[in-house]
Amino acid sequence: MQHAVGSPLPPPHQGHGPADGWSPAARHPGPYQPGSAPQQRPGYLGAPSGPVPPAPQPPVPPVPPPPAPQHAPAQPATDATGHVPLPPGGPVAMPPVPPAQAAPDPTTTTLAVLLIGPAGAGKTSVAKFWAEHRRVPTAHISLDDVREWVRSGFADPQRGWNDHSEAQYRLARRTCGFAARNFLANGISCILDDAIFPDRPVVGLGGWKRHVGPGLLPVVLLPGLEVVLERNAERSGNRRLTDEEVARIHGRMAGWYGSGLPIIDNSALDVPSTARILDDVLARAITSPPKW
Repeated sequence: MQHAVGSPLPPPHQGHGPADGWSPAARHPGPYQPGSAPQQRPGYLGAPSGPVPPAPQPPVPPVPPPPAPQHAPAQPATDATGHVPLPPGGPVAMPPVPPAQAAPDPTTTTLAVLLIGPAGAGKTSVAKFWAEHRRVPTAHISLDDVREWVRSGFADPQRGWNDHSEAQYRLARRTCGFAARNFLANGISCILDDAIFPDRPVVGLGGWKRHVGPGLLPVVLLPGLEVVLERNAERSGNRRLTDEEVARIHGRMAGWYGSGLPIIDNSALDVPSTARILDDVLARAITSPPKW
């Protein structure tokens, strides 16, 4: 039966599902989507008869997951140091002896060196230069510098050697020994300088061996008296001694001859030349350590 144009459509057939000729999309066209053609019901003018397939929908791009919450980097504590692990210092052992076919290289070996000599021998200058020009990390520790950490109550030995001055010397040596052991334990070589008298080994050389370890390599700088007097005259403050005191100390230092320790006479040598000879002496000491 044909209905007039514009007449209402008959009610849909009460069938079972899509077999009644209506698709679910035709019954519920849904809201109008921009950019798509409006759906037309069959039976209207110009509309094809039969069920109208739903208009194709553009593909919906997948929704990306929400980004992970960004947390501000934790600010380090103001008193944090990075927590670098530091091995504890222990007695310094002898450096490893190189194979017979290989010459020892003191410039790349981790060493503990004790530079001995009278006032004005150039110990501090040579020790600083030697430490600054090595190819491995090296520290210079001066006993006089550590001894002068004591400000109030400093016992100046120039005003008399007594229990207080000796106690401060012992404290300075022990402090230098602890520092040397800590440096060596963390791969940093050390050179220490001190005016040690051969006639008081317990206070001087024996104390250094006890505080640092058997791997300490002692070397004596012993220029002539005239050179020592000239260098001492260039000093100032409590580092400068009287000529009589310098001569007395130099005379006592002569006891190192025959001690078995290596001795460098740097009377005619500048600091770089003395440092080069020190390397040669240490190369022999690594192979054949001095007995002391």
